[in-house]
Amino acid sequence: MKLLALILAAAVVVGSALPARAADDSKVKAATQQVEAGGRKVGDGKLGSGFEEMFKGVGNTIVEGAKYSGHAIKDFFSRAFGS
Repeated sequence: MKLLALILAAAVVVGSALPARAADDSKVKAATQQVEAGGRKVGDGKLGSGFEEMFKGVGNTIVEGAKYSGHAIKDFFSRAFGS
């Protein structure tokens, strides 16, 4: 167990020293803007279409955020363990 903890600690140190690749977060930003646009519609009195766009944006943000996080974690472990 101590060996595993030592290996993980070493992987974190080595992984943080490697240059990070820029991940593409444009889909997450687009989904966030969709939520903002829906919120603006609600503020302007267009409740039906505003809530619809806002909640679709929330769903898209969750999906794209999970994908983005998964890729970031995969990249980290790929760099750390050299796969």
